Amino acid sequence: MTDSGTSRRPAALIAGLASISVGALTALQSRINGEFASVTGSGLEAAVVSFGSGWILLTVLLIAWRPLRTGLSGVVAAIRSGALRPWQIMGGFLGAFFVLIQSLSVPVIGVAVFTLAVVAGQSSNSLVVDRIGLGPAGKQPITVARVVSAILAVVAVAVAVSDRVSEPSEAWIPAIVASCVAGLAIAVQQALNGRVAAAASNGFSAAWVNFTLGCLLLGAAFGVAWALTDYDPVALPSSPWWIYMGGAIGVLFIATAAWVVQKLGVLLFALTAIMGQIIGALLLDWIWPRPGTAFHSMLIVGALLAALAVAVGSLPALLARRRHSTGSSAPAPH
Repeated sequence: MTDSGTSRRPAALIAGLASISVGALTALQSRINGEFASVTGSGLEAAVVSFGSGWILLTVLLIAWRPLRTGLSGVVAAIRSGALRPWQIMGGFLGAFFVLIQSLSVPVIGVAVFTLAVVAGQSSNSLVVDRIGLGPAGKQPITVARVVSAILAVVAVAVAVSDRVSEPSEAWIPAIVASCVAGLAIAVQQALNGRVAAAASNGFSAAWVNFTLGCLLLGAAFGVAWALTDYDPVALPSSPWWIYMGGAIGVLFIATAAWVVQKLGVLLFALTAIMGQIIGALLLDWIWPRPGTAFHSMLIVGALLAALAVAVGSLPALLARRRHSTGSSAPAPH
């Protein structure tokens, strides 16, 4: 008889490596979207273009790839049967909210403090989201190991960005609070997208739903800003070409996250993605440094602390699997 605990280990390992990889890509996405915002002078326009290009890419994939259409049919069927509540497909609104807060907060507090505030909100709310079973992995108890891992994740980011924090001002307080709330929202978004992916049996179908709803919200915000303020959009830049890659990276992240949270839960996905983000930032500073920034040893320390957070957070699951494996070694009753 095949040991189910043993058979699940490769899937969990693959899920963890995938989460670290897309976490590293988010560091690149932040660099790309930041460059787009610098060129256009508008974080909101950069967010609209990023989400919009991701939606276009997924819609082309929807037309060309039958499994994505089949997955959307599965989502509709799940809603009709009651297996998926209508509010559980609303993760895209939370993703758009996150991007809006990012566009407003980063110019005030910078990327480093924004990331730290988001991680604080995300890691703490991931504990709650897993505890109430909002994600597809079911209920997971709040244990000492999980709490310690969430705290270690915040410490890891704090250490990694310690050389990038500028002098604070009074405007920081509302921006930091808003960034923490955005982190809280991201934890819920990942749980909801995981449920959609489970119903669709396809992470890209969940990503299409996410990007469609997110584009609606961002498009509405863009229209309101254009109509009711003195804001005017600028012509899209023709170069460099790579500043349009943020949407494609977002598609990979959302689709991968929707699949990984089914395997690892929301907290472990958050921890592994944070670890990947720090590693990605380290590689960017080493290979492609921006003016005024340079490779710093604190990023290495932060990455090691993030790895420790993942190890501590994984401990309860590993112990549970070992107990299950030991218990299942006896012959099954007939």
